[in-house]
Amino acid sequence: MEKRWNILKADSATVTALQEQLKISPILCELLVQRGIVDFDAAKKFFRPQIEHLHSPWLMKDMKKAVERIQTAFDKEEKILVYGDYDVDGTTSVALVYSFLSSFYDNLMYYIPDRYKEGYGISIQGIDRAKKEGVDLIIALDCGIKANEKIEYANSLKIDFIICDHHRPGKKLPPAVAILDPKRSDCEYPFKELCGCGVGFKLIQGLSEKRGIDFNEIGEYLDLLAVSIGADIVEMTGENRALAFYGLKIINQSPRVGLKALIEKSGKTGELSISDVVF
Repeated sequence: MEKRWNILKADSATVTALQEQLKISPILCELLVQRGIVDFDAAKKFFRPQIEHLHSPWLMKDMKKAVERIQTAFDKEEKILVYGDYDVDGTTSVALVYSFLSSFYDNLMYYIPDRYKEGYGISIQGIDRAKKEGVDLIIALDCGIKANEKIEYANSLKIDFIICDHHRPGKKLPPAVAILDPKRSDCEYPFKELCGCGVGFKLIQGLSEKRGIDFNEIGEYLDLLAVSIGADIVEMTGENRALAFYGLKIINQSPRVGLKALIEKSGKTGELSISDVVF
């Protein structure tokens, strides 16, 4: 197989200027410049990510609609189903959103489709199960952005959908109540490379702000998000870098029961890197 390599080049003057600011190896500075990190402030964000670097969830298209629809479900005591795909990104998304909602709301269930019987994404079987269980609202995580016909079917059954996805939409968006996806052409959210669990986290960030819940109370779910960011191989830059950094701290310092069991089973000792978590 013929391979064509595109070798990134770094402007030598920019590398020299960055090296003078950072006082580190010129080779590291060249690697940074190749990645678009060309000044002290950008390098500081890269090496020392902070929670303050996160963007407001309200910058995401349809966030207000999504939060208001969920709040309506709370007020009317409607049944909510948290629906996620069967891969790591989908399952961590479900665990994150379900755990957050269940901390203050009881009329709730979750659903993960069978890989072999239902396949990827939203399924008719899943919607039928929701109808049977009396579900009024489905929050779809890491899937749904192209499930137009499935969501039309759900609408015919009087079931509303909120979609939290990170895949590229088709030409026509599905008829959901709200669609959170930074890759929407009409979404001005500054960071486009969130994983599905990341979009789910932005949703609970918006909900927590609406309900006056301190960020520290949702920060405990960043371990799940770090697993998702690593396993879904999204860019380890920008918002993902800050979220993974703090999530990894939780995994190393006080892992939840499930992750602790996996760590013990792996036989890995010492501090875990993001590569260890992915493995």
